[in-house]
Amino acid sequence: MPKNVSIKPVEELSYEEAMAELEKIVSTLESDQKSLDQAMQSFERGQALAVRCNELLEAAQLKIQKLTDGMLSPYSEEEE
Repeated sequence: MPKNVSIKPVEELSYEEAMAELEKIVSTLESDQKSLDQAMQSFERGQALAVRCNELLEAAQLKIQKLTDGMLSPYSEEEE
């Protein structure tokens, strides 16, 4: 990640922003030749982004459960 670019704190990112950045980091780590320090920084940011995405998904699930008063039925591929 270039040092002159302002990076938004992970906790301020929406799910879509965090997922897009995480996908970019994964792609970069898979293809670019980076120094070990750069790769570790990218990996650490990626870990934080993955945690953020998980937190946002869990919050959305809790909100849906509250809105449906816990009456959600489990998803089944057979229903498709």
